[in-house]
Amino acid sequence: MKAVVMAGGFGTRIQPLTNSIPKPMLPIMNRPMMEHTIVSLRDLGITEFIILLYFKPDTIKDYFKDGSAWGINITYVVPDDDYGTAGAVKKAQELIGDENFIIISGDLVTDFDFQQIFDYHKAKNSKLTITLTSVENPLEFGVVIANEEGKIEKFLEKPSWGEVFSDTINTGIYIIEPEILEYIPKNENFDFAKDLFPLLMRQGIDLIAGYASGYWRDVGNPESYRDVYEDILAGKIKFNIGGEAVKYPDGVLICEEDNTLDDSVEVVGIVVIGKDVVVKKGSKLSNVVIGNNVTIGSSSKVANTVIWDDVEIGKNAKLDGCVICCNNRIGKNVTAKSGLILAQGCEIGELVTIEKDVTIWPNKVIEDAAIVSRSVILGSKYKNSIFEDGMVIGKSNIELSCEMATKLAEAFGSQLPIGSTVLVSRHYDKSSRMLKRAFLGGLLSAGVDVVDYNAIPSAVMRCSLSFHDKYTAGVHFHQKIDDPTSTVITFYNQEALRINNDVAKKVEKAFFKENFRRVDYSQIGQIHELDHKREYNEYKKGMEAILHSHRFKCLDCRIAVDLTHGLASEVFPSILNDLGIEHIMFNAYADEQRLSNINTLVKRSYEDMGAVINALKLDAGFILYPHGQRLDIICDEGKPLSKQTALYVVLNLLNMDAKAHGTKKRVFLPTWAADIVYFDHLIIERGQYANFKSSKMKTYDLIATGEGNFTFSEFATHRDSMYATLKILEMMVNHGVKLSTIIDSLPQFFYTTIQVPCTQALKGKMMRKFLEDAKGKESSTLDGVKIWLDKNDWVLMIPDQYSDLLNLTIQAKSNEKGEHYTQLYTSKIEEWAKA
Repeated sequence: MKAVVMAGGFGTRIQPLTNSIPKPMLPIMNRPMMEHTIVSLRDLGITEFIILLYFKPDTIKDYFKDGSAWGINITYVVPDDDYGTAGAVKKAQELIGDENFIIISGDLVTDFDFQQIFDYHKAKNSKLTITLTSVENPLEFGVVIANEEGKIEKFLEKPSWGEVFSDTINTGIYIIEPEILEYIPKNENFDFAKDLFPLLMRQGIDLIAGYASGYWRDVGNPESYRDVYEDILAGKIKFNIGGEAVKYPDGVLICEEDNTLDDSVEVVGIVVIGKDVVVKKGSKLSNVVIGNNVTIGSSSKVANTVIWDDVEIGKNAKLDGCVICCNNRIGKNVTAKSGLILAQGCEIGELVTIEKDVTIWPNKVIEDAAIVSRSVILGSKYKNSIFEDGMVIGKSNIELSCEMATKLAEAFGSQLPIGSTVLVSRHYDKSSRMLKRAFLGGLLSAGVDVVDYNAIPSAVMRCSLSFHDKYTAGVHFHQKIDDPTSTVITFYNQEALRINNDVAKKVEKAFFKENFRRVDYSQIGQIHELDHKREYNEYKKGMEAILHSHRFKCLDCRIAVDLTHGLASEVFPSILNDLGIEHIMFNAYADEQRLSNINTLVKRSYEDMGAVINALKLDAGFILYPHGQRLDIICDEGKPLSKQTALYVVLNLLNMDAKAHGTKKRVFLPTWAADIVYFDHLIIERGQYANFKSSKMKTYDLIATGEGNFTFSEFATHRDSMYATLKILEMMVNHGVKLSTIIDSLPQFFYTTIQVPCTQALKGKMMRKFLEDAKGKESSTLDGVKIWLDKNDWVLMIPDQYSDLLNLTIQAKSNEKGEHYTQLYTSKIEEWAKA
């Protein structure tokens, strides 16, 4: 058998540890991570290794050379492009020959019994065996389900929490027979999980699951790197540390030769030391791993810390829970609290205090007596990823600094053709103004032109973006609605929809590698400022044309509208006037101070609008949230509608509209939306809204999130609370119906969404337990796990993507049954968590 080692990754998520070396070369106990894997396989008799390289290949070649120092033979394959995981292996087909082979990643730490994996593959007469294991957090891996015979039935690569259906994941360790390589195309980007496995299943080739027990960790981020050391020193993994062991009263020192430790040095727990290390008088080492050529000054206390090579630490230093990379100089009397990541080539002055969870990127100088309370160059939030659903969110002027905004723009602009034009807009708050200005410079440096809208509603900008083919993308800045200290930067594609995950990852890769396109001075982009007149006019005319074509006449209809101090105040009042809609307007002016507490603002609006609607007998009230997407509705009796009731009201109105036109309308809803009412003239599809394209959006008449966001595709394929207000009003008027009448016609049933605490580590287990609980019942794993308990009764569990919570939605025909199910499943979750 031969071994194919995947060692070409960029190590983006584990930056800045991989700033100077590829991830497989990160030291684990003073040896490259990949070396431990190679030695484990060598000890089982494998002597032929093929190493697939791509990023910084020379670093790996220079270390391992031909492999003779380890008693093996190494051949390197360096593809000329990124061909994906399977495509890269295809490049090694001639070297693999007619033997079966193991594929393994060079950036993992494991103590699996590989011989057991080989034997299982042979016993099953398998063509391709995928090694599986259970992990606490399956989000970054491929989740797999196999039947009792070991045949894989279902898998999903890198799911969201809503898609996770088990905590059993693909480890990336495969045993493959050589004929499988014939299914991989040459010179194409082809991935094992996304492309090859589905193809083989369609061809009727069984994929066999081989379960492995023991320790397995993909070292994907700085936290997991630190955790590996903690696990090794705690004995959680079978690991040969090597070296000579010297016992101390409170610990063990494992060291190589040529070290100088003063007799007064205290050793606690396990301490591992490389070569040419000097530890001076009165120092204390507790669970520390030290590389080569390191000096630690007198009276220093170093605990739970990893120190790479060529590091000098001054006297009286206090380091706890740190990772110190190569070529660093740390002055005397420095205190670094838990979580420091110090990248290579930094100089830390004397008397410096570094607070918890700080990352200092390469080649930085920290002056004497500085107090470092936040990450230098890059906020801690972005250690692993930048984007969340096409958005970048961070603390204004801390995580999202001007420097960060400029680099982000350079990374984004580098993905666009030179000479492209990007629309950029913002809200009126100071943070958005500041960051947008920094962002513009980054786009210009990448050779991208900018149309600067300044302050304009995002809905208007998105309409303009979708109307004009000459614009390539759009970016909008605004204050986070529930956190005034944070800014949200949203990136849109040419269709005015948020960029998808693939584009976001390309931008992240360019950002972390600082792979920016700096164009010649003659190609630097230009800024074109517009005064909004054309955009507002196009927006109004487009909206009015659709409504007039429906013969919308608002005779004697009177509404209240609260614009919650958003920029809609610049255009929506005039639209209402042009359409002849009598209205009373609330909060139609800019006020940054009031926006700092949106909950208080909305609560007061409910009270004020309810009183006015009752007193003046208005037809309805509409609250448009500041950034132009979410909409709250107040009925003619002055009562605010819950999100679910508002959705059912809109569906009823749309059903009336479809019936009047003798047609059926298509609707897309999330899986958690109630489905107890049937609509004769609506075709409702429920699922997960993710990475939709404009062409798919246009196949639906309405896309609703269940959170007060409505997209009526006849006008635009994005959420727009202004058009949604007018469309709802149009349907009310055309069908002569009051909102309170619709509400009274709705059936009474139990529907609730609650949040149950659940740590990140238990989420995968909960998905598996819910799936086990669903056996024998109708169920779905389209988004989370949904279990039907009766014809109209169901429970849906979706782990929260960003918080330590489970979102539990329950629908039942009666309150009694609903409360029973709520108690039943919250109790089950508590029991499963304890088990």
